Amino acid sequence: MRVVRLVCLVLYYGIVQFLPTSPAPGYRVAYALRRILVKGIFRRCGQGVVVKSRAYFGTGANVTVGDRSQLGRGLRADAHLTLGDDVVMGPDVMIMSWTHDISRTDVPMNKQGSIGPNPVVIGNDVWIGARSILLPGIRVGNHAVIGAGAVVTKDVPDYAVVGGVPARVLYFRGSNLDGRQE
Repeated sequence: MRVVRLVCLVLYYGIVQFLPTSPAPGYRVAYALRRILVKGIFRRCGQGVVVKSRAYFGTGANVTVGDRSQLGRGLRADAHLTLGDDVVMGPDVMIMSWTHDISRTDVPMNKQGSIGPNPVVIGNDVWIGARSILLPGIRVGNHAVIGAGAVVTKDVPDYAVVGGVPARVLYFRGSNLDGRQE
C-alpha cells in the first residue's frame, strides 16, 4: 500500500494538482483524475469528492473525506483532518493541526519544536468561506457556516454562522439575526 500511496502522491503533487478547476475547459477530467489519486492517498475518500486545483494535504495518510465534499482551490491542510459529508469550501482555506511551541522564554521559538497533531474535525453540510483559517483541534458542528476570512480559534456549534477575527457566532441558521427562531 505504501508504494500505491507514494505513486499517487508523486502524480498528484507533480502534475495533477495543477490541472484546471471549473469553469476552465477540461475541468471534469481534472476532477476525475484528482479523485482517483486521492482515493489512493487518503485514509478514506467518500463518493463524489471534488478536489480543486492546488489543494495541499501533506501525505494525506490521516485525511478522511465524506461523500460529496469538496477540497477548495489552494487549500492548505495539515495531514490530520476529518471532513464530513457535503462540505464545501472556498479558495485558499487553511486548516492547521500543528502549531509551534512557544511556552519557554529562555529558548528561541524556532528551537522549541512543535505541538501536535491536534486533528481538525468538520461535520456534515458545512460551508467554509474563502481564506478562512481553522486552528489546531477545532471541531466544526453540522450545518455550520464559516464566513470568509474568519480565524476559527474555538469549536463551532451545530447550525452556527461564524465570522471575524477571532471568529464568533453571528447567528444560528434557521433563526432571525437576533437569534429568534423563524
